[in-house]
Amino acid sequence: MPLSAHLKEFRNRLILAVLGAAAGAIAGWFFYEPVFEALQQPVLDVAVRDDAAVAVNFSGIATALDIRIKVSLFLGVVVSAPWWLYQLWAFVAPGLRAGEKRYTFGFLGAAIPLFFGGVALAWWVYPRAVEILIGFTPESATNWLEAQMFVSFATRLVLVFGIAFVLPVVMVALTWARVVRARTWLKGWRWAVLLIFVASAVLTPTPDIVTMMFMAVPMCLLYFGAVGVGLLRERSAAKKEARRAALTDDVDVS
Repeated sequence: MPLSAHLKEFRNRLILAVLGAAAGAIAGWFFYEPVFEALQQPVLDVAVRDDAAVAVNFSGIATALDIRIKVSLFLGVVVSAPWWLYQLWAFVAPGLRAGEKRYTFGFLGAAIPLFFGGVALAWWVYPRAVEILIGFTPESATNWLEAQMFVSFATRLVLVFGIAFVLPVVMVALTWARVVRARTWLKGWRWAVLLIFVASAVLTPTPDIVTMMFMAVPMCLLYFGAVGVGLLRERSAAKKEARRAALTDDVDVS
């Protein structure tokens, strides 16, 4: 395909992914209150347990509406994950041979659980992150958490974990499509590990090393797992090519 066709295909897949997320956001609008209460619960727990002056503060007349829209969009991205992950695979799939496109279910079967696994891990880390950050507030001070920043903090944490856990599956897809060789991923493992730890330190919104490790260690394991799958795939493809070449030589000799 020429570059213009690739760009057109990418545009179409992106539009479909956005439409799916928008549909999920419409549904998320009606689940705003229980979700926001769940996001706010760690703050309330800290306030009650430590008798601290801490609360989520809506500081503007339109802030409540902005927060509802933001939470709805967040829910739309999360619940529509199977749809936009399929669009990602559909963009890569044209680079595969006809017999390899059957691996669509394998890609989605790995990517979807990994995404929601990352979301679940982030949800487990989230209350601990809130507790650690609020703990830096001096006893004599009051901590009014601005609602916009608070929701951005929570939603970013969840989405970063979810998307990060899908990246190794994208690596496998690129290897399957022969865009990047598995040995290339393997040769760059030192840089990959370094970048994973740096990204984990930057993207996790808490200053402690424990939260960073919760993201970095699984990511490293998934990275090497993706490299291993890619190497097995290339070895299998090489054996098939060798058998095909041997059969061709036998036919030529005959």
